[in-house]
Amino acid sequence: MTRIVVLGAGLGGSIAAFEIKEAVGARADVVVVNQGDTFHFVPSNPWVAVHWRKRQAIEVKLGPVMARKGIILHTEGARKVLPSENRIELSTGESLSYDYLVIATGPDLAFDEVPGLGPNGGHTQSICHVDHAEAAAAAFDAFCLSPGPIVVGAVQGASCFGPAYEFAMILDTELKRRKIRDRVPMTFVTPEPYIGHLGLDGVGDTKGLLESEMRDRHIKWITNAKVASVEASVMHIEEFHEDGAAKQTHDLPFGFAMMLPGFRGVEAVRGIEGLTNARGFIVVDKHQRNPAFPNVFALGVCVAIAPTGKTAVPVGVPKTGFMIESMVTAIAHNLRSLIQGAAAEEEATWNAICLADFGDSGVAFVAQPQIPPRNVNWTASGKWVHLAKVGFEKYFLGKVKRGESEPFYEKLALDVMGVRKLKA
Repeated sequence: MTRIVVLGAGLGGSIAAFEIKEAVGARADVVVVNQGDTFHFVPSNPWVAVHWRKRQAIEVKLGPVMARKGIILHTEGARKVLPSENRIELSTGESLSYDYLVIATGPDLAFDEVPGLGPNGGHTQSICHVDHAEAAAAAFDAFCLSPGPIVVGAVQGASCFGPAYEFAMILDTELKRRKIRDRVPMTFVTPEPYIGHLGLDGVGDTKGLLESEMRDRHIKWITNAKVASVEASVMHIEEFHEDGAAKQTHDLPFGFAMMLPGFRGVEAVRGIEGLTNARGFIVVDKHQRNPAFPNVFALGVCVAIAPTGKTAVPVGVPKTGFMIESMVTAIAHNLRSLIQGAAAEEEATWNAICLADFGDSGVAFVAQPQIPPRNVNWTASGKWVHLAKVGFEKYFLGKVKRGESEPFYEKLALDVMGVRKLKA
C-alpha cells in the first residue's frame, strides 16, 4: 500500500491531510506527523493576547477527527527528514518510511537571531503561538497596572506582517476600553520599506489605508528598520534609507513590546542539500514538488518564495490562507494522479485574501495572484471586516472539527468583494 506522510498539522497540514485522503481514498494510507495532537487557529492569537478569546475556544483535538477520516496520527513530532532514504526520523528515534512526503511544518521562529528578542528568556512578547499569546496576555495585564510606551511590529526576516498590524490596532482598542490609551505612546517598527507593504509590495491601497488608520489611532512608525538588540525596557533600532545606507538609530523605551521574529525552516529540514534554500525553506516547482526529491511536496509557510523586490532590510513573503489552500488542492490532485500512474500537472493559483481585524474595524484585501502584477488588486475597510473575521474563525474551526476538505477561500474572496462574476 502506498504511504503518504504529511509532516505538520497546522492550518495547512490539517486540511492537506483531509483533502489528500479524500483524493486518494483506499489507494493510499495517509499518515500525519505532528508535535502534539492539537490544532490551534493561529489567526485568533492576537485576540487571546488581550483576553478576547480563551485558548480552548481556538483549539481542536485532532485524534478523533483523524481517526474518523481514516488518517493515522503520530504526535511525537519529527527529528529529521531523510529524503534520500524516503524516511523520517521521529523524535522518539523510531523511523517512519514513506512513498510520498508532504511537508507542511510552518516556520521555525528565529528569536535567537536578535539578542534579547522573544518570550523565552527575552524581553518581547509574541503572538505566533497560542502559548506565546497567553504569556503576552499576562504581560499586558501587568503592563496596564503601570502604563507606559508600547512597541509593536516585526524584525528583519519576518514574512508575516498582517498580525503585527492587527495587534497594534487591537491593543489600541483594548487600551481605550480600559481608559488608559492616553497614557500609552505607541510605535510600530517594521523592516518593510513603507507601511502597508506586507511583504507583497502592497495590495490595492494598503499603504494609504494603514497609514491613515495609524494616524487616526496616534501610532507612530519606523520603516526600513532593523532591530539590533533588545534590553529589558529599551529596543535598539537601526533605520535605513531606501538605498540601504544607514539613516539613524533609535533607542525606543517600552513597558510592553510584541515583535514578530524572522522565519526560517524547521530544524528537521534545514541544511539538506537540494531540499531547502539557505534559510531552510523548502524549494518547490510550479506543482509544489521538490526538484531534487520528486516524491516530496511542500505547502504553506515552509515553502521558499523569492521576495517581491529589493528592500533596504530583509522582508519575507507571506503565505496566506488562500495561497495555502490552493497549494493543498494542487498537491492532493497531483498525488492522486501519480498513484494512478499519470503525471503531476496541477498548479496552485497562489492567490491571497486577508481579513485584518483592528478590534473595532479592519482592512480586507484580495490579491489574485498574491505576487504582482495582478489580475485583481482590491482593498476595503470598515467595521464589517471585524465581523467577517469573527465569522471566519467560527467557520474554519468547524471545518477542522468536521475534517472537511472543501476549498473555501475563493468563495470567501468573492463574498467579501461582492463580485461573483470574477469567478468566471
